[in-house]
Amino acid sequence: MDLQRNAFKAALQNRQLQIGLWSSLCSNIVAEIIAHSGFDWILLDMEHSPNEVPGILNQLQALSGGTATPIVRPAWNDPVLIKRLLDIGAPAVLIPFVQNAREAEQAVAACRYPPAGIRGITSVSRPSGYGRLPAYLKRADQETCVLVQIETSAALAELEAIASVDGVDGVFIGPADLSASLGHIGNPQHPEVQAAIQDAVRRLKAVGKPAGILAPREADARRYIEWGYEFVAVGSDLGLLVKGADDLANSFKTITSK
Repeated sequence: MDLQRNAFKAALQNRQLQIGLWSSLCSNIVAEIIAHSGFDWILLDMEHSPNEVPGILNQLQALSGGTATPIVRPAWNDPVLIKRLLDIGAPAVLIPFVQNAREAEQAVAACRYPPAGIRGITSVSRPSGYGRLPAYLKRADQETCVLVQIETSAALAELEAIASVDGVDGVFIGPADLSASLGHIGNPQHPEVQAAIQDAVRRLKAVGKPAGILAPREADARRYIEWGYEFVAVGSDLGLLVKGADDLANSFKTITSK
């Protein structure tokens, strides 16, 4: 056995576009299906989905061997929860609602072993091969990918400071919460929100930090990629299910109405 290289983190460091999918269905079967769809990364969401640690473990196991690097978004910037996610093998985490550099530093510290951070140590974690990979403790900090999420106007004002924190590998812009923060709840297409999204990627490029975003609409995803976003979620398993089910039902309604 050998410690697996974090392909997603390496790709970000090489500034290679990474296309992802959001996963909110809390299902290891769904995870196993989408693992082989060809995405570069898949986000397992705990913030806005009823996912808990045992379920995340099942989904991580189901994603093993697929094309996509799993990223887990915990419900909060909580070092205890982050520690548990890393110990079950999450190779990357997306920390929500980071407002300033201090909170970004706390997120990084939760993902780093002492003396660089505060992550607790166990010698028998899943990513260490349950103790079969003694090198894990020395290489974990290097391979773990830490992403932070910016989703308010206050956080945007601190963008450069947040992005410049040592150990932050990428910055994710949350269009939905950002639109609410800017006074346009439910309308990320508002010109003010779109201008903020475009300005954010320009500023992140200036400090040399990869930018990510969620864009369920194809036109939005292509525009954000053109603007310079480098890890983009182009849909969700939940959205695919809703659209597929609705389209199928609607295609037969003309028959049943006769």
